[in-house]
Amino acid sequence: MNEGVDEAGWDVEPGDEIEPLVQAVGRMLRVFRDASGMRVADLAEAMGYGEDMIRKIERGVRIPRPEFLDRADQLLNARGHLRAFMEDMQKARYPKKVRELKGLEDRAVEVLVYNNHNLHGLLQTPEYARALFEMVLPTYSADEVERGIAARLARKVIFDREPPPMLMFIQEQVTLERPYGGKAVLRRQLQHLLELGQLRNVSLQVMPTDSEEHGGVHGTIQVMKFADGTSIGRSDGAFNGRPVSNPRDLRILEMRHGMIRAQALTPRESLAFIEQVLGRL
Repeated sequence: MNEGVDEAGWDVEPGDEIEPLVQAVGRMLRVFRDASGMRVADLAEAMGYGEDMIRKIERGVRIPRPEFLDRADQLLNARGHLRAFMEDMQKARYPKKVRELKGLEDRAVEVLVYNNHNLHGLLQTPEYARALFEMVLPTYSADEVERGIAARLARKVIFDREPPPMLMFIQEQVTLERPYGGKAVLRRQLQHLLELGQLRNVSLQVMPTDSEEHGGVHGTIQVMKFADGTSIGRSDGAFNGRPVSNPRDLRILEMRHGMIRAQALTPRESLAFIEQVLGRL
């Protein structure tokens, strides 16, 4: 039996709304496999994957990678029917909550962020993100780590949007100094921050550890504003951590974020501080 490799895709989260589409793709794969006269073992060998992986995809419990569908389309003479779902499966690979977050970020015209424990996901390099995912307890599987990194990096298209949204990040000083993944990872991460800080639509500020006043005692803050005048926000220490969209609650989050901005180093001072930290590594 061909054991193959276990990298044909990602497991479907139970209850995810993407599940019916993944199941439909799996049924289509089986239809074309049967029509071609191939057994599961034959397709597995031709594709270089294990038989169990092919069965999982056909049952709709495993999200196939786009390149898997491309290759299967050729082997089974599916005439583009499997290849047509490559983009859908590319999106489906990301966890539901990440797809929802990316959907909001894709619409946002202004993003306000305050992070106090690690760098915000939009600011992270792949190496820094990997270090964070690999430290999670209970431990993530290798597949979950790779899926998480891919999802986080996919959100970074926000920096390439036209017209560009206004992105305002405030980071605690410690998030720039703690060497998650080692000093080499931190060095590249700080270089990346300096690059982002040069973008005209990005404001990057550092909240000094020795500040005697701090408007962020309630924890992280994120507010996203949209072109239609609506907004959505969330803070770990407010409203039980739930997302809020009513004007009263959003005003509180914006007030707290505004106070932290006033107490933090200016963007120019912050970039100079990051350069100093980088120079000490």
